[in-house]
Amino acid sequence: MHIHILGIAGTFMGSLALIARQLGHRVTGQDQGVYPPMSTQLDEQNIKYTHGYHLADMPKADIFIIGNALSRGNECVEEILSKQYTYTSGAQWLSENVLRDKWVLAISGTHGKTTTASMLAHILEYSGYNPSFLIGGVVEDFGVSSRLTDSNFFVIEADEYDTAFFDKRSKFVHYHPKTLVINNLEFDHADIFDSIKDIQKQFHHLIRTIPSDGLILSPENQQAINEVLEQGLWSAQKIIPTEQLHITDMGTSFKVESAQVDWHLLGEHNMQNGLSAIYAAHHVGVPFKVACEALNQFKGVKRRLELKHQTDKFTLYDDFAHHPSAIQTTLSGLRNKVGRAPIIAIVELRSNTMKSGVHQQTLVDALKEADQVFILRPSNSDWNIDTLFKDYNLFNSVDELVDSLSRLQQGHLVVMSNGSFDDIFNKLIKNL
Repeated sequence: MHIHILGIAGTFMGSLALIARQLGHRVTGQDQGVYPPMSTQLDEQNIKYTHGYHLADMPKADIFIIGNALSRGNECVEEILSKQYTYTSGAQWLSENVLRDKWVLAISGTHGKTTTASMLAHILEYSGYNPSFLIGGVVEDFGVSSRLTDSNFFVIEADEYDTAFFDKRSKFVHYHPKTLVINNLEFDHADIFDSIKDIQKQFHHLIRTIPSDGLILSPENQQAINEVLEQGLWSAQKIIPTEQLHITDMGTSFKVESAQVDWHLLGEHNMQNGLSAIYAAHHVGVPFKVACEALNQFKGVKRRLELKHQTDKFTLYDDFAHHPSAIQTTLSGLRNKVGRAPIIAIVELRSNTMKSGVHQQTLVDALKEADQVFILRPSNSDWNIDTLFKDYNLFNSVDELVDSLSRLQQGHLVVMSNGSFDDIFNKLIKNL
Protein backbone atom coordinates (compact mmCIF):
# COMPACT_ATOMS: atom_id res chain seq x y z
CA MET A 1 0.00 0.00 0.00
CA HIS A 2 1.21 3.50 -0.84
CA ILE A 3 0.82 5.89 2.11
CA HIS A 4 1.41 9.60 1.51
CA ILE A 5 1.90 11.72 4.64
CA LEU A 6 1.14 15.44 4.60
CA GLY A 7 3.24 16.98 7.36
CA ILE A 8 5.79 14.18 7.32
CA ALA A 9 8.60 16.13 9.01
CA GLY A 10 6.68 16.73 12.23
CA THR A 11 7.98 14.81 15.21
CA PHE A 12 4.90 12.59 15.36
CA MET A 13 4.35 12.13 11.64
CA GLY A 14 8.02 11.50 10.92
CA SER A 15 8.00 8.78 13.56
CA LEU A 16 4.80 7.36 12.11
CA ALA A 17 6.44 7.18 8.69
CA LEU A 18 9.09 4.80 10.03
CA ILE A 19 6.47 2.47 11.52
CA ALA A 20 4.41 2.46 8.31
CA ARG A 21 7.56 1.62 6.41
CA GLN A 22 8.33 -1.25 8.82
CA LEU A 23 4.87 -2.66 8.12
CA GLY A 24 5.89 -2.95 4.50
CA HIS A 25 4.09 0.07 3.06
CA ARG A 26 5.54 2.44 0.50
CA VAL A 27 5.80 5.79 2.29
CA THR A 28 6.21 9.27 0.81
CA GLY A 29 5.40 12.70 2.11
CA GLN A 30 5.35 16.49 1.94
CA ASP A 31 6.03 19.21 4.49
CA GLN A 32 6.56 22.95 4.67
CA GLY A 33 9.27 23.15 7.33
CA VAL A 34 11.86 20.38 7.26
CA TYR A 35 14.81 20.47 9.66
CA PRO A 36 16.87 18.17 11.91
CA PRO A 37 16.59 15.87 13.67
CA MET A 38 13.48 14.62 11.82
CA SER A 39 14.77 15.51 8.35
CA THR A 40 17.99 13.64 9.10
CA GLN A 41 16.04 10.60 10.25
CA LEU A 42 13.86 10.57 7.12
CA ASP A 43 16.93 10.88 4.91
CA GLU A 44 18.73 8.08 6.74
CA GLN A 45 15.69 5.83 6.34
CA ASN A 46 15.48 6.75 2.64
CA ILE A 47 11.90 8.00 2.94
CA LYS A 48 11.19 10.37 0.07
CA TYR A 49 9.53 13.72 0.67
CA THR A 50 9.14 17.08 -1.05
CA HIS A 51 9.24 20.59 0.38
CA GLY A 52 6.00 22.54 0.38
CA TYR A 53 2.39 21.56 -0.22
CA HIS A 54 2.32 21.91 -3.98
CA LEU A 55 -0.39 19.91 -5.68
CA ALA A 56 2.02 18.97 -8.46
CA ASP A 57 4.15 17.10 -5.90
CA MET A 58 1.27 15.11 -4.43
CA PRO A 59 1.23 11.58 -5.88
CA LYS A 60 -1.70 9.23 -6.25
CA ALA A 61 -1.70 7.11 -3.10
CA ASP A 62 -3.88 4.44 -1.54
CA ILE A 63 -4.36 6.53 1.60
CA PHE A 64 -3.38 10.02 2.72
CA ILE A 65 -2.44 10.68 6.34
CA ILE A 66 -2.99 14.36 7.12
CA GLY A 67 -1.09 16.09 9.91
CA ASN A 68 -2.69 18.55 12.31
CA ALA A 69 -0.70 21.47 10.90
CA LEU A 70 -2.79 21.37 7.72
CA SER A 71 -6.18 23.01 7.41
CA ARG A 72 -8.89 23.85 4.91
CA GLY A 73 -7.56 26.01 2.11
CA ASN A 74 -4.41 23.96 1.68
CA GLU A 75 -4.44 22.91 -1.97
CA CYS A 76 -3.51 19.30 -1.19
CA VAL A 77 -6.28 19.05 1.40
CA GLU A 78 -8.80 20.56 -1.00
CA GLU A 79 -7.78 18.10 -3.73
CA ILE A 80 -8.19 15.13 -1.38
CA LEU A 81 -11.65 16.29 -0.33
CA SER A 82 -12.79 17.14 -3.86
CA LYS A 83 -11.62 13.86 -5.36
CA GLN A 84 -12.89 11.88 -2.33
CA TYR A 85 -9.56 10.20 -1.77
CA THR A 86 -9.19 8.00 1.31
CA TYR A 87 -7.68 9.96 4.17
CA THR A 88 -7.22 9.71 7.94
CA SER A 89 -5.22 11.21 10.79
CA GLY A 90 -1.92 9.87 12.04
CA ALA A 91 -3.32 9.04 15.48
CA GLN A 92 -6.29 7.16 14.07
CA TRP A 93 -4.16 5.22 11.56
CA LEU A 94 -1.78 4.21 14.34
CA SER A 95 -4.63 3.13 16.60
CA GLU A 96 -6.33 1.00 13.95
CA ASN A 97 -3.22 -0.56 12.41
CA VAL A 98 -0.76 -0.91 15.28
CA LEU A 99 -1.99 -0.24 18.82
CA ARG A 100 -5.16 -2.32 18.81
CA ASP A 101 -3.53 -5.48 20.18
CA LYS A 102 -0.75 -3.88 22.27
CA TRP A 103 -0.25 -3.05 25.94
CA VAL A 104 0.12 0.70 25.40
CA LEU A 105 2.20 2.71 27.89
CA ALA A 106 1.36 6.36 27.26
CA ILE A 107 3.35 9.32 28.57
CA SER A 108 1.31 12.52 28.75
CA GLY A 109 1.63 15.97 30.31
CA THR A 110 2.67 19.49 29.38
CA HIS A 111 6.41 18.83 29.81
CA GLY A 112 8.77 15.89 29.81
CA LYS A 113 6.82 13.57 27.51
CA THR A 114 9.63 12.90 25.06
CA THR A 115 12.28 12.39 27.73
CA THR A 116 10.10 10.19 29.93
CA ALA A 117 8.92 8.05 27.00
CA SER A 118 12.54 7.64 25.91
CA MET A 119 13.57 6.57 29.40
CA LEU A 120 10.71 4.08 29.58
CA ALA A 121 11.55 2.55 26.19
CA HIS A 122 15.18 2.27 27.26
CA ILE A 123 14.25 0.57 30.56
CA LEU A 124 12.03 -1.96 28.77
CA GLU A 125 14.74 -2.63 26.19
CA TYR A 126 17.36 -3.13 28.90
CA SER A 127 14.96 -5.48 30.70
CA GLY A 128 14.43 -7.68 27.65
CA TYR A 129 10.92 -6.55 26.72
CA ASN A 130 11.95 -5.43 23.19
CA PRO A 131 9.31 -2.66 23.10
CA SER A 132 7.83 -0.87 20.13
CA PHE A 133 7.76 2.89 20.56
CA LEU A 134 6.80 6.19 18.96
CA ILE A 135 8.42 9.22 20.55
CA GLY A 136 8.58 12.88 19.53
CA GLY A 137 12.36 12.98 19.45
CA VAL A 138 15.32 10.89 18.37
CA VAL A 139 16.39 8.67 21.29
CA GLU A 140 20.18 8.46 21.52
CA ASP A 141 20.00 4.87 22.82
CA PHE A 142 18.13 3.72 19.69
CA GLY A 143 19.14 6.27 17.05
CA VAL A 144 15.52 6.66 15.88
CA SER A 145 12.27 8.11 17.19
CA SER A 146 10.12 5.04 16.52
CA ARG A 147 10.23 1.35 15.79
CA LEU A 148 7.88 -1.62 15.55
CA THR A 149 8.69 -5.01 17.07
CA ASP A 150 6.74 -8.19 17.78
CA SER A 151 6.59 -7.25 21.48
CA ASN A 152 3.25 -6.84 23.22
CA PHE A 153 4.43 -3.52 24.69
CA PHE A 154 4.21 -0.17 22.93
CA VAL A 155 5.55 3.06 24.47
CA ILE A 156 4.04 6.24 23.06
CA GLU A 157 4.38 9.95 23.68
CA ALA A 158 0.76 10.96 24.25
CA ASP A 159 0.26 14.50 23.01
CA GLU A 160 -2.75 16.62 23.99
CA TYR A 161 -2.58 18.64 20.76
CA ASP A 162 -5.54 18.17 18.43
CA THR A 163 -5.64 15.30 15.94
CA ALA A 164 -6.45 16.95 12.59
CA PHE A 165 -8.58 19.65 11.00
CA PHE A 166 -11.42 17.10 10.81
CA ASP A 167 -10.90 15.68 14.34
CA LYS A 168 -10.42 18.24 17.11
CA ARG A 169 -9.98 15.69 19.89
CA SER A 170 -6.51 15.36 21.42
CA LYS A 171 -4.36 12.77 19.68
CA PHE A 172 -4.00 10.72 22.84
CA VAL A 173 -7.71 9.87 22.92
CA HIS A 174 -6.99 7.40 20.09
CA TYR A 175 -4.32 5.42 21.97
CA HIS A 176 -6.35 3.54 24.65
CA PRO A 177 -3.40 3.00 27.03
CA LYS A 178 -3.29 0.45 29.84
CA THR A 179 -0.50 2.34 31.62
CA LEU A 180 -0.85 6.13 31.66
CA VAL A 181 1.64 8.65 33.06
CA ILE A 182 0.50 12.25 33.54
CA ASN A 183 3.75 14.10 34.25
CA ASN A 184 2.22 17.53 34.87
CA LEU A 185 -0.58 19.72 33.56
CA GLU A 186 -0.32 23.42 32.70
CA PHE A 187 -1.88 25.74 30.16
CA ASP A 188 -0.31 25.44 26.72
CA HIS A 189 -1.29 25.38 23.02
CA ALA A 190 -3.11 28.71 23.18
CA ASP A 191 -3.92 28.38 19.48
CA ILE A 192 -6.38 25.54 20.13
CA PHE A 193 -7.26 25.72 23.85
CA ASP A 194 -8.93 28.72 25.49
CA SER A 195 -8.17 27.68 29.06
CA ILE A 196 -6.65 24.92 31.15
CA LYS A 197 -10.19 23.59 31.67
CA ASP A 198 -10.33 22.83 27.94
CA ILE A 199 -7.15 20.77 28.30
CA GLN A 200 -8.46 19.06 31.43
CA LYS A 201 -11.56 18.01 29.51
CA GLN A 202 -9.39 16.20 26.97
CA PHE A 203 -7.48 14.44 29.77
CA HIS A 204 -10.81 13.38 31.24
CA HIS A 205 -11.74 11.85 27.88
CA LEU A 206 -8.40 10.02 27.89
CA ILE A 207 -8.97 8.64 31.40
CA ARG A 208 -12.36 7.32 30.29
CA THR A 209 -10.51 4.96 27.93
CA ILE A 210 -8.22 3.38 30.58
CA PRO A 211 -9.36 -0.21 31.34
CA SER A 212 -10.29 -1.21 34.88
CA ASP A 213 -7.06 -3.22 35.21
CA GLY A 214 -5.00 -0.26 33.99
CA LEU A 215 -2.93 2.21 36.02
CA ILE A 216 -2.65 6.01 36.10
CA LEU A 217 0.61 7.43 37.47
CA SER A 218 1.09 11.06 38.48
CA PRO A 219 3.31 13.09 40.86
CA GLU A 220 2.30 14.54 44.21
CA ASN A 221 0.56 17.87 44.73
CA GLN A 222 -0.58 18.50 41.17
CA GLN A 223 -3.87 20.36 41.57
CA ALA A 224 -4.68 20.47 37.85
CA ILE A 225 -4.22 16.69 37.57
CA ASN A 226 -6.24 16.06 40.73
CA GLU A 227 -9.11 18.11 39.30
CA VAL A 228 -9.13 15.84 36.26
CA LEU A 229 -9.15 12.68 38.34
CA GLU A 230 -12.02 14.03 40.45
CA GLN A 231 -14.18 14.07 37.32
CA GLY A 232 -14.05 10.28 37.15
CA LEU A 233 -11.68 7.39 37.75
CA TRP A 234 -12.31 3.81 36.63
CA SER A 235 -8.85 2.26 37.11
CA ALA A 236 -6.10 2.13 39.72
CA GLN A 237 -4.13 5.28 40.49
CA LYS A 238 -0.69 5.66 42.03
CA ILE A 239 1.03 8.80 43.26
CA ILE A 240 4.73 8.75 42.38
CA PRO A 241 6.69 9.49 45.56
CA THR A 242 9.07 12.46 45.69
CA GLU A 243 12.77 11.69 46.18
CA GLN A 244 15.78 13.78 47.20
CA LEU A 245 18.06 14.83 44.32
CA HIS A 246 21.82 14.96 44.94
CA ILE A 247 24.47 16.70 42.82
CA THR A 248 27.38 14.41 41.85
CA ASP A 249 30.59 14.78 39.84
CA MET A 250 28.92 13.05 36.92
CA GLY A 251 25.50 14.73 37.18
CA THR A 252 22.86 13.84 39.77
CA SER A 253 21.61 10.86 41.77
CA PHE A 254 18.44 9.82 43.61
CA LYS A 255 17.06 6.70 45.28
CA VAL A 256 14.04 4.62 44.28
CA GLU A 257 12.86 2.07 46.82
CA SER A 258 16.10 0.19 47.65
CA ALA A 259 17.87 1.07 44.38
CA GLN A 260 19.63 4.19 43.10
CA VAL A 261 19.91 6.15 39.87
CA ASP A 262 23.30 7.80 39.29
CA TRP A 263 23.39 9.50 35.91
CA HIS A 264 24.64 12.46 33.85
CA LEU A 265 21.27 14.23 33.60
CA LEU A 266 20.58 17.44 35.53
CA GLY A 267 17.60 18.93 37.32
CA GLU A 268 14.59 18.00 39.42
CA HIS A 269 12.52 17.69 36.25
CA ASN A 270 14.69 14.89 34.91
CA MET A 271 14.47 13.08 38.25
CA GLN A 272 10.68 13.31 38.02
CA ASN A 273 10.81 12.05 34.43
CA GLY A 274 12.97 9.15 35.58
CA LEU A 275 10.65 8.28 38.46
CA SER A 276 7.66 8.25 36.10
CA ALA A 277 9.47 5.91 33.72
CA ILE A 278 10.58 3.60 36.55
CA TYR A 279 7.09 3.23 38.02
CA ALA A 280 5.52 2.76 34.57
CA ALA A 281 8.03 0.00 33.83
CA HIS A 282 7.30 -1.55 37.23
CA HIS A 283 3.62 -1.82 36.21
CA VAL A 284 4.57 -4.32 33.50
CA GLY A 285 6.91 -6.24 35.81
CA VAL A 286 10.33 -4.57 35.75
CA PRO A 287 12.00 -4.65 39.21
CA PHE A 288 13.05 -1.26 40.60
CA LYS A 289 16.69 -2.33 40.76
CA VAL A 290 16.73 -3.30 37.08
CA ALA A 291 14.98 -0.06 36.05
CA CYS A 292 17.56 2.00 37.93
CA GLU A 293 20.42 0.05 36.36
CA ALA A 294 18.93 0.85 32.97
CA LEU A 295 18.70 4.59 33.66
CA ASN A 296 22.31 4.64 34.83
CA GLN A 297 23.15 3.86 31.18
CA PHE A 298 20.55 6.16 29.59
CA LYS A 299 22.21 8.38 26.96
CA GLY A 300 19.45 10.93 26.50
CA VAL A 301 17.35 12.54 23.77
CA LYS A 302 18.43 14.91 21.05
CA ARG A 303 17.58 18.54 21.78
CA ARG A 304 17.19 18.00 25.54
CA LEU A 305 20.14 20.03 26.84
CA GLU A 306 22.11 18.29 24.11
CA LEU A 307 25.79 19.24 23.99
CA LYS A 308 26.43 20.64 20.50
CA HIS A 309 29.90 22.21 20.78
CA GLN A 310 32.57 22.80 23.40
CA THR A 311 35.77 24.81 23.59
CA ASP A 312 37.98 25.97 26.45
CA LYS A 313 35.73 28.99 26.94
CA PHE A 314 32.31 27.98 25.65
CA THR A 315 29.83 25.13 26.01
CA LEU A 316 26.90 25.21 23.59
CA TYR A 317 23.66 23.34 24.27
CA ASP A 318 20.51 22.71 22.26
CA ASP A 319 17.29 22.49 24.27
CA PHE A 320 13.70 22.04 23.08
CA ALA A 321 12.35 24.13 26.00
CA HIS A 322 9.75 26.60 24.73
CA HIS A 323 7.35 26.94 27.70
CA PRO A 324 8.29 28.96 30.83
CA SER A 325 8.21 25.94 33.14
CA ALA A 326 10.51 23.95 30.86
CA ILE A 327 12.85 26.93 30.42
CA GLN A 328 13.04 27.46 34.18
CA THR A 329 13.78 23.82 34.99
CA THR A 330 16.43 23.59 32.26
CA LEU A 331 18.26 26.70 33.48
CA SER A 332 17.90 25.74 37.13
CA GLY A 333 19.35 22.28 36.51
CA LEU A 334 22.27 23.75 34.59
CA ARG A 335 22.89 26.36 37.31
CA ASN A 336 23.15 23.64 39.95
CA LYS A 337 25.78 21.95 37.79
CA VAL A 338 27.95 24.89 36.70
CA GLY A 339 27.74 27.01 39.86
CA ARG A 340 28.65 30.65 39.25
CA ALA A 341 29.83 30.19 35.66
CA PRO A 342 27.93 32.49 33.30
CA ILE A 343 24.80 31.06 31.64
CA ILE A 344 23.54 32.71 28.45
CA ALA A 345 19.96 31.90 27.42
CA ILE A 346 19.21 32.25 23.70
CA VAL A 347 15.46 32.09 23.12
CA GLU A 348 13.21 31.87 20.09
CA LEU A 349 9.59 32.73 20.92
CA ARG A 350 8.24 30.41 18.27
CA SER A 351 5.24 28.52 19.66
CA ASN A 352 1.74 29.95 19.26
CA THR A 353 1.36 30.02 23.04
CA MET A 354 4.48 32.14 23.53
CA LYS A 355 3.55 34.48 20.69
CA SER A 356 0.14 35.07 22.27
CA GLY A 357 1.76 36.53 25.38
CA VAL A 358 -0.30 34.43 27.80
CA HIS A 359 2.88 33.45 29.67
CA GLN A 360 4.82 36.72 29.30
CA GLN A 361 5.41 37.50 33.00
CA THR A 362 6.05 33.83 33.78
CA LEU A 363 8.68 33.83 31.05
CA VAL A 364 10.51 36.74 32.66
CA ASP A 365 10.64 34.83 35.95
CA ALA A 366 11.74 31.64 34.18
CA LEU A 367 14.81 33.33 32.73
CA LYS A 368 16.18 34.65 36.06
CA GLU A 369 18.81 31.92 36.37
CA ALA A 370 20.52 33.19 33.21
CA ASP A 371 23.23 35.83 33.48
CA GLN A 372 22.37 37.15 30.04
CA VAL A 373 19.33 36.63 27.80
CA PHE A 374 19.26 36.97 24.02
CA ILE A 375 15.81 36.87 22.40
CA LEU A 376 14.81 36.70 18.75
CA ARG A 377 11.72 38.84 18.19
CA PRO A 378 8.91 36.79 16.59
CA SER A 379 7.64 37.99 13.24
CA ASN A 380 4.18 38.47 14.73
CA SER A 381 3.00 38.59 18.33
CA ASP A 382 0.07 39.90 20.36
CA TRP A 383 2.03 41.79 23.01
CA ASN A 384 4.77 44.39 23.47
CA ILE A 385 7.94 42.33 23.75
CA ASP A 386 10.26 45.35 23.89
CA THR A 387 8.61 46.79 26.99
CA LEU A 388 8.60 43.52 28.91
CA PHE A 389 12.15 42.54 27.94
CA LYS A 390 13.72 45.99 28.11
CA ASP A 391 16.61 44.61 30.21
CA TYR A 392 17.38 41.83 27.72
CA ASN A 393 19.05 41.71 24.33
CA LEU A 394 16.44 41.71 21.54
CA PHE A 395 17.15 41.04 17.87
CA ASN A 396 15.21 41.03 14.61
CA SER A 397 17.34 38.39 12.91
CA VAL A 398 19.45 35.39 13.84
CA ASP A 399 22.45 36.92 12.07
CA GLU A 400 22.29 40.00 14.31
CA LEU A 401 21.91 37.78 17.36
CA VAL A 402 24.87 35.59 16.42
CA ASP A 403 27.03 38.63 15.72
CA SER A 404 26.32 39.96 19.22
CA LEU A 405 27.00 36.58 20.82
CA SER A 406 30.39 36.41 19.11
CA ARG A 407 31.56 39.23 21.39
CA LEU A 408 31.14 37.09 24.51
CA GLN A 409 34.28 35.97 26.31
CA GLN A 410 33.04 32.73 27.90
CA GLY A 411 29.96 30.91 29.20
CA HIS A 412 27.39 28.16 28.88
CA LEU A 413 25.14 29.02 25.93
CA VAL A 414 21.70 27.39 25.92
CA VAL A 415 19.69 27.71 22.71
CA MET A 416 16.00 27.18 23.49
CA SER A 417 13.50 26.70 20.67
CA ASN A 418 11.05 24.13 19.33
CA GLY A 419 12.08 24.89 15.75
CA SER A 420 15.17 25.18 13.56
CA PHE A 421 16.05 28.73 14.78
CA ASP A 422 17.32 29.58 11.27
CA ASP A 423 20.34 27.25 11.42
CA ILE A 424 21.69 29.09 14.46
CA PHE A 425 24.14 26.35 15.52
CA ASN A 426 26.19 26.32 12.35
CA LYS A 427 26.36 30.10 12.47
CA LEU A 428 27.27 30.17 16.15
CA ILE A 429 29.95 27.48 15.98
CA LYS A 430 31.73 29.37 13.21
CA ASN A 431 31.85 32.51 15.37
CA LEU A 432 32.68 31.10 18.80
